[in-house]
Amino acid sequence: MKQQIVVTDAGKRLDKLISEQLPELTRSAVQHLMQDGCVTIAGKPVKKNTKASAGDVITVELPEPKEVEIEPENIPLDIVYEDEDIIVVNKPKGMVVHPAPGNWSGTLVNALMYHCGDSLSGINGEIRPGIVHRIDKDTSGLLVVAKNDRAHQSLAEQIKVHSAGRRYYAVVYGTPREQKGTVNAPIARHPVDRKKMAVLAGGREAITHYEVLEQYAGYSYLTFLLETGRTHQIRVHMAHIGHPIIGDPLYGPAKDKWKLQGQCLHAGELTLMHPATGERMTFQAPLPAYFTTVLQKLRNQNG
Repeated sequence: MKQQIVVTDAGKRLDKLISEQLPELTRSAVQHLMQDGCVTIAGKPVKKNTKASAGDVITVELPEPKEVEIEPENIPLDIVYEDEDIIVVNKPKGMVVHPAPGNWSGTLVNALMYHCGDSLSGINGEIRPGIVHRIDKDTSGLLVVAKNDRAHQSLAEQIKVHSAGRRYYAVVYGTPREQKGTVNAPIARHPVDRKKMAVLAGGREAITHYEVLEQYAGYSYLTFLLETGRTHQIRVHMAHIGHPIIGDPLYGPAKDKWKLQGQCLHAGELTLMHPATGERMTFQAPLPAYFTTVLQKLRNQNG
């Protein structure tokens, strides 16, 4: 399948420009396509650091999705909504979204392969069919999955332009100075610990809006709206302003009395435009049991 882009924004690196114009492709995916000679201008392959000129017509040859070699697994799914275009799932804490080294089974994708069969989009290739966005293994809550390529492209574009809304809930250490605020701080891979992300100059733009819902002795219950969707974004931003999420093994204190086996973070609300009908839809997932137990203990502690 071929996609063509007419350049209007001169001077931009082609890999960055293409990933912005074709949101279903990550920048690294574009670079792989370039290495394979699948990105051309006037029939000539281009390199990833080539700068765009106004009026250039870029042709991107998208390979046919490879046969997915993921074992379908009969894992129960908490399905919030499903039709022929999308499926909205409430992911439990502890479940990895897609297969990766060390987690080739037991993932959300394995469960979706069993539930949906061939009805998942193929844009992401072998190991992430249908996955438009993801949440961390130990974050619970809502994910929308595309069941065809048209839905995938629509949802990816909504996430790119911030028309899809995602609301999260968390319990953090301490209380932010302001009851409502915004953390606008770029995020990139940690320069030393490759498992972590960090706030770094030159990183990708990351914007998190927060509001304090309840305050306790030494802790707060917060809600968040994401304007961008960087890896570990809420976790990194809250640690950055001195209020890490309780239970967070990467960004929280070394000693954590809660023993939650992961951060107390839940994706509780998802708003999107239906890819086929254009209807604005909002889905909600109640706080899971581990989260409500934490809140109850804190409320009791407050007396």
